[in-house]
Amino acid sequence: MDHFQYRDGTLFAEEVSVSNIASQFGTPCFIYSRATLIRHLHAYAGSLSDISHLICYGMKANSNLAVLQILAKEGAGFDIVSVGELERVLKAGGDPAKVVFSGVGKQDFELRRALEVGIHCFNVESLAELYHLNAIAMETGKVAPVSLRINPNVDPKTHPYISTGLKANKFGIAQEDAIAAYRHSSELPGLSPVGIDCHIGSQLTDVSPLIESLDKLLNLIDQLADIGIQLKHIDLGGGLGVTYDQETPPHPSEYLALVKKRLAGRDLTLILEPGRSIAANAGIFVTKTILTKKNQDQHFAIVDGAMNDFIRPSLYGAWQKIIPVDTTEKTGQIEASFDIVGPVCESGDFLGKERRLRLQEGDLLAVRSAGAYGFVMGSNYNTRGRAPEILVDKDQVHLIRERETIDSLWALEHTVDD
Repeated sequence: MDHFQYRDGTLFAEEVSVSNIASQFGTPCFIYSRATLIRHLHAYAGSLSDISHLICYGMKANSNLAVLQILAKEGAGFDIVSVGELERVLKAGGDPAKVVFSGVGKQDFELRRALEVGIHCFNVESLAELYHLNAIAMETGKVAPVSLRINPNVDPKTHPYISTGLKANKFGIAQEDAIAAYRHSSELPGLSPVGIDCHIGSQLTDVSPLIESLDKLLNLIDQLADIGIQLKHIDLGGGLGVTYDQETPPHPSEYLALVKKRLAGRDLTLILEPGRSIAANAGIFVTKTILTKKNQDQHFAIVDGAMNDFIRPSLYGAWQKIIPVDTTEKTGQIEASFDIVGPVCESGDFLGKERRLRLQEGDLLAVRSAGAYGFVMGSNYNTRGRAPEILVDKDQVHLIRERETIDSLWALEHTVDD
C-alpha cells in the first residue's frame, strides 16, 4: 500500500493534490510520501521485533537527506557503497554504528574515514580488500569489524544488470573460497570477522533464491564454528521486489517468517539491506505533456521529463505504470496508444511505450514507483537541470531538493583563455 490515491478523479499525495504541487514547483518533479516510507520500513522492522536485528536501508535507491533523516529517526541503519553516502548519513543525523559498508571498489581514503567514524561493519568482497583494510586498521590503531560477502552462485532470475550472486558477477567471494578467506581474516591483526554477508540481486519476486542463499550461508557458519570462528551476525542483503506492473512479490513478513524459522536456536543478529522495497512505491515522477504528435500510425506524447531525469525505462527496459494526474475528460483530448517520450536527442529517451491514455497539451502524467533509482540515477545529459524533489507529510509540502538552475550546471567548469 502507498499514499498516492485518486480523490474525485484527481491524484493526491497523502493530503495534497499532485496538480497543486506541480503548479507550485513546476515539472518534471519527484514527489515522495513520508507515510509510505515509514510504512515500508516498519513492514520489515515489525516482522523482526522478536529477534535481534538491524535494518540497514540500501540508500543507493534514494539518498536524499530528508529521506535518510526520516528513516534514521525511525531507527534505521544504512547500507552504503561510497564515502559520499557515508557523509550523507552523518549529515542526515544517522548513527555510524548502524552503517554497513558494501561495494567491490572501496578506496583507501573511504576505508580510513569509515574506520574513523566507527561504522558497524565492512562487507568485504575480496582478499585484496582484506589486506587493504588490515593495513589501514593497523596504521590507525583500530580493529575493523568485517563480514565477508559470499557469492553463492544462486540465480535470482532477475534482470542481468541487477543480478549480483552468480559466478559471472563481479561481487563477493566464491562460496568455495569462503573458509580459506575467513581463515585469512582471522589471522590478520587489524581485522575482526564478525559476520557473513550475501546479496544476490534486486527486484526478486520469488523468495526461493533468497532462502537457498540463506541455507548456504548457514552451512558456512557451521563449518566456520567447527574451526573456531564464531560469527555474530548474518547479513542477507536486500533484493525483495516491488509491484511495478503485475508482479506479486511476497510481503516482507512472509519472507522473514521463513528466515526466522531457519535462524531459530542460533545466536545471530539478522541484518537486512532493503532499498527498493522501501523507497520505490513511496515516490512518483510527475511530468507535463508538451505536445502530442502522430507519425503515420504512431502516436507520441512528448513530455518535459526525460531519460536524464528517470533512466530506468531506457537503461533496463523497465516498465513503469504511467497514469494521468487528472482523470477528468477534457475537450480536445486524444485517446490513443501513446509512446511517452522526452525531449532528449535519443531514440532511447522514453518513459513508457504503447500506453492507452486520453491526452492533450498541458496534461500532467505521473510515473508510479519512482521513489527508488529515480533521481539518484539522474544526469545533466543535454545540459538539462535535474528535477526537484518534494516530500509530502500529510497536508504539508516540503521542497527537499531544489531544481537545478542553468548557471549551476557549469558552476564547476572553467574556460581556457587564448
